[in-house]
Amino acid sequence: MEHVTKGRPKIAIVDANTLAALGLKQILQNVIPIMTADTFGSFAELMANEPDGYMHYFVAMNIVLQERPFFQERRRKTIVLSLQLEDTAQLSEFHSLCINQPEPLLIRQILMLAQHAHGKGEHLPPMPQVLQQKILSDREIQVMSLIVQGYINKEIADQLHIGLSTVITHRKNIMEKLGIKSVSALTIYAVMHGYVDINKI
Repeated sequence: MEHVTKGRPKIAIVDANTLAALGLKQILQNVIPIMTADTFGSFAELMANEPDGYMHYFVAMNIVLQERPFFQERRRKTIVLSLQLEDTAQLSEFHSLCINQPEPLLIRQILMLAQHAHGKGEHLPPMPQVLQQKILSDREIQVMSLIVQGYINKEIADQLHIGLSTVITHRKNIMEKLGIKSVSALTIYAVMHGYVDINKI
């Protein structure tokens, strides 16, 4: 039954809420850039598209409850999407993700799920060469690490004994080199490349 896909690993997002599904797809593709994510509005849509070709299913809680036998058999691959942390008690045998929380907390929870399932990149194909290259200087890595840990520019300047304008320049260069526009995306990059321990964010 477990079917391993060749090439890029695939994730299925099954949720009738199109906006939530598309938002989650964007975040997941930032967390695991080598992965492709398909969205389905219903269980029937998933079933019509080779469901066992997916490495993981991110599924709305009501769909898991309605189709419990299917997901129970695949519980190691299933992540239940809930609106409140308390809701997950009835599906305690599954991994769950509360999607109704501030973006930094949601990203942290997804990163923790990814590290739990694929620590050190297990079960994933190697990252493309371009993503493995060291793009940032050592100083930029230090600055990035402090940014994602929540330090403001002045605190970073004080900690690294550099000027405030230097921190601002490094920050701008980091974002430009990585093609990243938000601190959330920077956090994902820093954690997935091992520059910051997830427990420090």
